[in-house]
Amino acid sequence: MPERAGGPADGRTLICCRCNAALTIRRTEFSYLAHSFFAELPSCPVCGQAFVSEDLVNGRIADVERNLEDK
Repeated sequence: MPERAGGPADGRTLICCRCNAALTIRRTEFSYLAHSFFAELPSCPVCGQAFVSEDLVNGRIADVERNLEDK
């Protein structure tokens, strides 16, 4: 099964440990050094907490940080 945007590759449902609600995909804004970018992430519909996968942190977010710091 292909990996869903920000979700687990095996298709399991992610659950918020605070609210016990199933996470839904939402557009999430990140800010760094006065710049913003967006990603579609699994987020809790109750409290808004987003799940940021290790792949996203080590991939796209790390690339954005490097690019902004090099400027």
